[in-house]
Amino acid sequence: MDTKDSCVAVIFTSTRTDSNVEDYAIMAARMDELVRLQPGYLEHVSVRDPVTREGITVAYFTDEESVAAWRAVSEHTLAQQLGRSTFYSQYAVQVSHVLRSYRFP
Repeated sequence: MDTKDSCVAVIFTSTRTDSNVEDYAIMAARMDELVRLQPGYLEHVSVRDPVTREGITVAYFTDEESVAAWRAVSEHTLAQQLGRSTFYSQYAVQVSHVLRSYRFP
């Protein structure tokens, strides 16, 4: 992202369950691959604490329409369902407008 660009950030915080580790890794890798192909996708970053299993992913899109389109992708919808039923003990999603961004260096 350029420092002068505004965009939309999707902030996904979660706590992983301690089961289905392999299935989760496969699904997470697929979502990482798939989101990069979405029109309006800019970039994302994701981290997870291995002890508490708490994580955060922030994905950046050009506009809200791109976020809505990503949310509706069928494989992503399946991942959301598996997240609720299997992969996460809790999660939260926030969608925010980024007015400015800065980077160093």
